[in-house]
Amino acid sequence: MTPIFDHLVAEAESVSVDGWDFSWLDGRASEQRPSWGYQRLLGQKLAGVRAALDIQTGGGEVLAGAIGAGGPPLMAATESWPPNVDRATRLLHPLGAVVVADTDEPPLPFGDAAFDLVTSRHPVTIWWEEIARVLKPGGTYFSQQVGPASVFELVEYFLGPQPEEVRRARHPDDAAADAARAGLEVVDLRSERLRTEFGDIGAVIYFLRKVIWMVPGFTVGHYRDRLRELHEQIERQGPFVAHTARFLIEARKTG
Repeated sequence: MTPIFDHLVAEAESVSVDGWDFSWLDGRASEQRPSWGYQRLLGQKLAGVRAALDIQTGGGEVLAGAIGAGGPPLMAATESWPPNVDRATRLLHPLGAVVVADTDEPPLPFGDAAFDLVTSRHPVTIWWEEIARVLKPGGTYFSQQVGPASVFELVEYFLGPQPEEVRRARHPDDAAADAARAGLEVVDLRSERLRTEFGDIGAVIYFLRKVIWMVPGFTVGHYRDRLRELHEQIERQGPFVAHTARFLIEARKTG
């Protein structure tokens, strides 16, 4: 198995992980999608407003797909990681959206009541007071987020059992409470757990290189023995199965 393992490792280590496009995993990993269809709903909401902001846009892929041929007259996006800023700029500028390099720390680089709609897909941090500040009265925050213990079968394979407070982090009920404290009224909150499969060890390595907060400080060198064991398990038993947690939250600024 060593030549196969070494080949998969080398391949997964060499591929770029810029942007938020996971197409490299096609045929190697699969993730069940939430039933609500975030990108489709986002496109509908963008079509009905005049000024919108997408926070932590990544490489801009999701926003570009939602804008399609017609976004709002004023469309802005923020992103902190320089390679993604460049990628998002190339993708979104032709669609009429401006990309702003931002540190993902408050304050947001916009004035009060600047936007009818603020959105984010899988934000790492959520500054609820800032979201409320840049929303116009009656404006909406719309977001799909990663829920508690997402893909923890994989996380705990490498890190061992996690304490309950770590497993419960990013709970939708906590997000709703934080939104309410910031002066936002939650009008929709849905959550689902969804099946994810990793078909080979290269898919695992690529995923952990890209989604860097899953196993902080992940490197092949540090986890090589554990990766080899997982490779052998997949070869014997088939794909490694985990479960993602996703929730959808929509909140309106009431004041």
